Amino acid sequence: MKGSAVALAFMVLSAPLAKAADAPPPQQQGLAGAAAQSNGQPIHIEADTGIEWQQQNHVYIARGNATATRGDDTVKADTLTAFYRLTANAQTPPSPPPSTKSSAEQPLGGGPTEIYRLEADGHVIFTTPTQTLTADNAVYDLDQALLVATGTDLKLTTPRDTITARDSMEWYDRQQMGVARGNAIAVSGDRRVSADVLTAHVTKDPTTGTSRISRIDANGNVVVSSPDQIARGDDGVYDLATGIATLEGHVSLTRGQNELRGRYAVVDLNTNVSRLLSEPPGTKVTGPPPRVVGLIVPRRKPDQPADQPPPQQPDQKP
Repeated sequence: MKGSAVALAFMVLSAPLAKAADAPPPQQQGLAGAAAQSNGQPIHIEADTGIEWQQQNHVYIARGNATATRGDDTVKADTLTAFYRLTANAQTPPSPPPSTKSSAEQPLGGGPTEIYRLEADGHVIFTTPTQTLTADNAVYDLDQALLVATGTDLKLTTPRDTITARDSMEWYDRQQMGVARGNAIAVSGDRRVSADVLTAHVTKDPTTGTSRISRIDANGNVVVSSPDQIARGDDGVYDLATGIATLEGHVSLTRGQNELRGRYAVVDLNTNVSRLLSEPPGTKVTGPPPRVVGLIVPRRKPDQPADQPPPQQPDQKP
């Protein structure tokens, strides 16, 4: 019925549908690791409008403010579509429950099933204890532990960092790696990294269990900035732990009106110490070696007009 909550619990691995009220308590386990888990924890799905079961196509479709929860992780969307298959030891496809009992009261018969793909459409929000991802559309492949999100307002936030992108965002759970494509921007405190493609490597604190971005690989039109300086290059790597950015290609370092140009730079955003080279270390150069060039603009006195030279000092008389 429209406007009422409809709930089902999907047993992802080797178990039929279970009654929602009998689902086990949440544990520290997420949607992004479901394909590798074997403890039979369910995905619990709710929807305002209802849930459609297409037995021949092996599909469940939840419509209207749909929510899927597994442990502490949740995905919300206008529509959620779950694709399932029979497990190896299943002989026949699941049959509908007897008409005397509702699907919430009677588990599916005929053999165990597993969900292998989850699609979310419209106002998508993925949340975990340490991350939140917003998108218009998302597809999660449980076999590959791969999430691909698209839309006009792509954003991934953690307690310390924020990443946005224009085209897509991908999350590879086994590698603990996220990829943002198209005018991708990562912000951590007062530091900012932008590029055509950003690849964020995530590490987890073994004590607290919290996740953080430890390194960002940037490719194409790279810009690394802090309040004091801007570094540009074709490709780069930013280590968030050390605050050191390494750039290659057409590199430029800008601080105020001063600018240096070369082919390789190491920039320490914590100390504001930068080292610029004509070529990356170990590069074999044939012909005349390239040079590092720079434009240094001297400081003016506060009361000195920009278009006039400094006044000359009068000669001292003996």
